[in-house]
Amino acid sequence: MQEIKAERGYLILAQNTKEVDYVACARTLAKSIRWFMPSAKICLVSDSVDPIFDHCVKLPYGDQGGLCNDWQILHASPFRQTIKLEADMIVNGSIDHWWTMLEHKDVVVAHGTQNFYGNLSPVRSYRKHFDLNNLPDVYNAVTYWRRSQLATGFFNLVRELFNGWNEVSLSLKGWNQKIPDTDTVYALAIELLGRENFLIPGSYPQFSHMKGKINYCHGEDWTKELVWELNQQGLRINTIQQTVPTHYYIKSFANILEAHYDNLLESLS
Repeated sequence: MQEIKAERGYLILAQNTKEVDYVACARTLAKSIRWFMPSAKICLVSDSVDPIFDHCVKLPYGDQGGLCNDWQILHASPFRQTIKLEADMIVNGSIDHWWTMLEHKDVVVAHGTQNFYGNLSPVRSYRKHFDLNNLPDVYNAVTYWRRSQLATGFFNLVRELFNGWNEVSLSLKGWNQKIPDTDTVYALAIELLGRENFLIPGSYPQFSHMKGKINYCHGEDWTKELVWELNQQGLRINTIQQTVPTHYYIKSFANILEAHYDNLLESLS
């Protein structure tokens, strides 16, 4: 594991693909964190290096293929306590108060998700196999852990599930994807290790997920159907100021968001 460089910090895993510049998304997220939490420590796990991050770390065990790399974040983090945020997110205010709640457990994974109205979403269109298999409704987009035996066991199990997916998937009802997704793997690991060890009552911590159906859009690109604007408090959608982190989902939106935070940060210099 990495040497501990700080007690707490935010970690972003960003491995580019042919279709998506995840590093650009991660940079945008980091800039939103810098705006709202100037003293926060941020680590990028990637082959790229950028001064907006306090630490830039390569995958400790090399690129093992897309989502299968996720378990390596345990070994990549230079923090004793880590909050991993998915790259295509921004924060809409300080989330430093999360630490007070999360530090009472060794590992916490977000469960349930909000729409932009701030309501817990009842939409199950994207989660049918979760319901068929009675899996916890978890989202790896926000994952907390502190260095501990449970965290080590959890990420080791995540690695094993990814590596043995051909066999694991045979027992899943309604599974129709070619490759495993991280949320499903996390859900299986949590079910095996005990939900009570990973979930906090009240669907906490929380973020808004901008997939189309969750937000009552006709298509998946919400930016073409909803009215949005950016201000010093973050993202505002259909006149509703967003307060929790936003998983904006449409990766190209990162370019607009980054330009906005560049202007805000430049105003401080």
